[in-house]
Formats: sequence, C-alpha cells, structure tokens
Amino acid sequence: MGLTKRLTEKQKKFAELLVYNDGSRDAWECAKEAGYGPTSDLAARVASSKLTNPQLYPLVVKYIGELREEARKKYAVTMDRHLEQLSKIRDQALKKGAFSAAGNMEVARGKVAGYYIDRKMIKTGKIDELDRDQLMAKLEKIVTDHSKIIDGESTEVSPQIELSSEPEDEIETIEETEQEPLEEPIPDNLTDQESR
Repeated sequence: MGLTKRLTEKQKKFAELLVYNDGSRDAWECAKEAGYGPTSDLAARVASSKLTNPQLYPLVVKYIGELREEARKKYAVTMDRHLEQLSKIRDQALKKGAFSAAGNMEVARGKVAGYYIDRKMIKTGKIDELDRDQLMAKLEKIVTDHSKIIDGESTEVSPQIELSSEPEDEIETIEETEQEPLEEPIPDNLTDQESR
C-alpha cells in the first residue's frame, strides 16, 4: 500500500497566510513567514513560485482554492447580511449618540429593501414651466422672427467702409510721419553716458 499524499504544516501555513492576507502581502512574504527561506528573500520567492504552481504542488494549489472559496462564501454579500450589518452600525451609532450616522444607516437599509428610489430631474430654463399654449406661442414667435433663415432667404449686404483707390497715398503719409523729428531733443549728457 502506498502512502497518501498530504500537505505539510508549512504548506498549510503558506496557503492560509496567502488567502487570509490576500492583497496586503505578496506570496513570497507569506512563504517567508511560513518558514520557507527565513533568511533569504530569494529562497522565499522561489518557494512561493513553486508552491503556487499546480504542476509542482497540486495539493497546495487545491487547498488555496478551497480556502478562497470558503472565504468567498463567508464574506459574500447577501441582502440579509447587508441589512443585518447596516442595523448593527445603526445601533452602535445610536448608542454613541451619533443620530446623523444612525439616520443615514436607516436610509441605507431602506434603499436596500427598495423603499427609496433615486429619481433625478434636471430642469433648465423656463421652457419647463410653460404650459402647452404658452409653448406653442413661443414657438410661433421664433418661427416668424427667423422665417428668412428657415426659408433659406439671403440678402446681400454691401460693405459700409470704402477703401481708398490709391494705396500709394496712404503709404506716403505713413512714411512722412515716420520721418518727423522728435519734439524734444535728447540732452547731450544722456547720450554721453550711454556711450560709455
């Protein structure tokens, strides 16, 4: 008769640490704490890699899967558990005199039970406040005010500013203003200081 394969205590500890510290510790840290390579991070990394390989250690991987499934069932969110948890929080808040928090928990319980429905309506402008007759009158006014645009009519607009037919005259006046002397001459003492 052959010996049945069983998990060692170190393998069980590694699997339990890995599942129950999921997300807060890396696999190699769990392996190191379980006793694999206590003095070497590299040895712990190699051990964790091997222990999570189903071809090398199928019993360890199976045990990890069983522990994860058990944890999922234990911490699964059901309506009953959720309502129970909310009532516990509400009761603790009431004991501490935190009435706002207790009220919020009661509202949350009501939402879970379906007693509250979040409905949001966004009203913009005054058109929402108009009745049917007022709305029709407003639409008719818009149509009459903008009938040319709606019908596709266009009118040609002539330019209101006339340009000079001789652009050279404009250039000469610009050149003349550029060559005009300054009104106040620059004092000699300033020009001497700048040249130094």
